[in-house]
Amino acid sequence: MVKQERAVQTRAALVRAAAAMFDRHGYDGTALSTICKEASISMGALTFHFSSKAELAEVVEAEGRATIQTTVDQAAAGSGPALSKVVGMTLELTRLLETHVLARSACRLARERPGSEVAWTSPWLPTVRRLLDEAHHSGQLHGAAGPADVTQLVEYLVRGAESHLRDRFATEQECESAADRLERVWRFALTRVEAAQDRGHQARPSGR
Repeated sequence: MVKQERAVQTRAALVRAAAAMFDRHGYDGTALSTICKEASISMGALTFHFSSKAELAEVVEAEGRATIQTTVDQAAAGSGPALSKVVGMTLELTRLLETHVLARSACRLARERPGSEVAWTSPWLPTVRRLLDEAHHSGQLHGAAGPADVTQLVEYLVRGAESHLRDRFATEQECESAADRLERVWRFALTRVEAAQDRGHQARPSGR
């Protein structure tokens, strides 16, 4: 039992170390030896758990994507109007990307890893589309703001937040929270997206 627990801990440490290295250096820029050094684990132990860098990256990407999916599902299951849920979801997703290296690594690997077939938008973009269709049918959207256009806006905002975070971490700049920055953008965007009778909803999710 002790040996099995040690194996589980070793595997988890390798996944964490790989996520940090893939996030920092990308798929091509990360060597297995670098991951071993980051985790303080031998190459033999790594190859016992993962036969190749591709297999390890696939696990990192899948675990990060699952974390993103959990965050999205929780935001979508909350109370309140559909449009408010979309705003809250983007803020929670941005907070996750800012604090959770597995989530950030999954985003980068989805773009860079050869053979990656799942876009990093797949855990959240379909939910955004569904919620915005609901918001449209219930009159929450401005007449000129169709659900397809607002979906595209949301995708740009989240991708932009992820890009901003990557630049910030790459340059090690100290600045405001990316979620706070996105919230300010949403306050402006909602003046053109939200139906007049629904204005005044808090962009920040309840409890924050």
